[in-house]
Amino acid sequence: MRELGDNSEAVAHLTRPQRWDSPFDPEMTDGDVSTLLERPEIASIDATAFPGHTPLEGILSNDTSIVKFSAGDIVVREGDYGNSAFLILSGDLRVFTGDYPHSLLGRDTAGKKGFFETISQSWTNSSIAEIRNTERYGRQSLRAEQGHTSRASQRDTQSRVYIRDIPLILDKYRTTKMSDGGLFGELAAMGRIPRTTTIFAETDATLLEIRWQGLREIRRFDEGFRRAIDTRYRENALRIHLRETGLFSALDDDALGKVADATLFETYGAFDWNVSYQRIRAAGGSGAGNEPAIARQGEYADGLLMIRAGFARMAVDYGNGQRTLAYLRAGDTFGLEELYAGWKAGSSVGLRSSLTALGYVDALRVPANILEEFVLPNLAAPPPGIHNQGSRTLADDALLEWAIEERFINATKSMLIDLNLCVRCDDCVRACGSTHGGNPRFIRHGRTFDHWMVANACMHCTDPVCMIGCPTGAIHRSRVGGIVVINDDTCIGCSTCASSCPYNNIRMVEIRGANGVALVDSDTNRPIVKATKCDLCHTNPGGPACVRACPHEALKRVDFQRESLEEGSL
Repeated sequence: MRELGDNSEAVAHLTRPQRWDSPFDPEMTDGDVSTLLERPEIASIDATAFPGHTPLEGILSNDTSIVKFSAGDIVVREGDYGNSAFLILSGDLRVFTGDYPHSLLGRDTAGKKGFFETISQSWTNSSIAEIRNTERYGRQSLRAEQGHTSRASQRDTQSRVYIRDIPLILDKYRTTKMSDGGLFGELAAMGRIPRTTTIFAETDATLLEIRWQGLREIRRFDEGFRRAIDTRYRENALRIHLRETGLFSALDDDALGKVADATLFETYGAFDWNVSYQRIRAAGGSGAGNEPAIARQGEYADGLLMIRAGFARMAVDYGNGQRTLAYLRAGDTFGLEELYAGWKAGSSVGLRSSLTALGYVDALRVPANILEEFVLPNLAAPPPGIHNQGSRTLADDALLEWAIEERFINATKSMLIDLNLCVRCDDCVRACGSTHGGNPRFIRHGRTFDHWMVANACMHCTDPVCMIGCPTGAIHRSRVGGIVVINDDTCIGCSTCASSCPYNNIRMVEIRGANGVALVDSDTNRPIVKATKCDLCHTNPGGPACVRACPHEALKRVDFQRESLEEGSL
């Protein structure tokens, strides 16, 4: 990054934002922290294991908030993307463990620009690139941006979704009680995945909310806390997860408990898989041979694999290489067909395909003997597998291989351009710039296959590894819709997200004040930079401006997980 001189007319010196400049709860006091340290759940944490730059007291002061809920308030909702976990300080909560009416959830939506505001933005944009209102910095926390309120205003429950008739809900639907000392939400917060269930307050309750950055640090430095999280998952969330899987839905509680006790936790690849992926791609390597093996073709199936998070490649030996059959994602299983055939035949059957990790895979393995005891006797023959690919063309194969090799299977909102229709007018880029203050968030450039191009614009990934290292939580999932957004006020310009993005879809930009003056860090005399990327125009009533602006309908937003790549539907 270039260094600027001392010309005061060309630059404006500011203090660069730091990790804890925007605490999660500005009203957290030293007294609150002292009280929390006396709680048995926190007192058991070894404070001496934490480094001086990230003490336990600092995490409690800056990465937590004390939140009060009234009876009936919904605390977390199934499907929402969580950026925090909760510790129950007092009161009782209820977890839905069975079916329930989703009309209870009362989904809210992000605030949209009004009609006239949307129209007027084309002539109110500044001619100065990456202009920022410096008065905003330090005044708006991530918490406020995500729709939270201060502790003092949390008594106002009008904005909260709540359950009116708690006795009726408890009588009609299956729930489990959680009480003082219970911890929940940590899996969604750290795994960058949606909430898997809905939890509401049965009584008035006080909770400690821990944003995922603090949770990550506690888990990193305290071995006991890490073990407690794993144990809690096995005792609680695992049973819920198994119950939601069709194979185990009919089991009684005793049988389900035995399945849960025998289930193994397995991980493959690195949590920050983007590093190895970028290295392999830079070296020109690809294919299953460069991916961590989960199961190999021909080996005997010793259990059913259930994907919890991440992606895996399913392939068969083909000549001197391998042919990709499909990719598996959260909720998919592997090995059932062979396990069932072996059980019926009374002898082991070898796997008909291999499975490798596409980055990071979090999986469960249910041993074969457990399936034979509790599941297979009551199971009709599983549906035919996907091993017979005789009807699939080489073009279909090539498309699937391309999507997997480029990891576009991670994309939920990829910008796909049909090059046969695109006339290179750049109306899409200009529309993007008009929507974002004259600063377009992408260029019409990207990787191509046949007549398709995936533009270098944020894909709002299923597994957004850009979030892993962000020290402030500036890059996060929106609570509704799950799109990946950046809070400009709390972005400290560290470029961790830009470096982590495997697709080079995040840029670092030097920012300027309203008069065009460059904003410079007062300590280093270097430009202050911020991360910027596509935000799907989430405040625009009409959605992404680029799509609406294309005069030839050459551009569309594609969820690669919903497209039938095997059939070449693109």
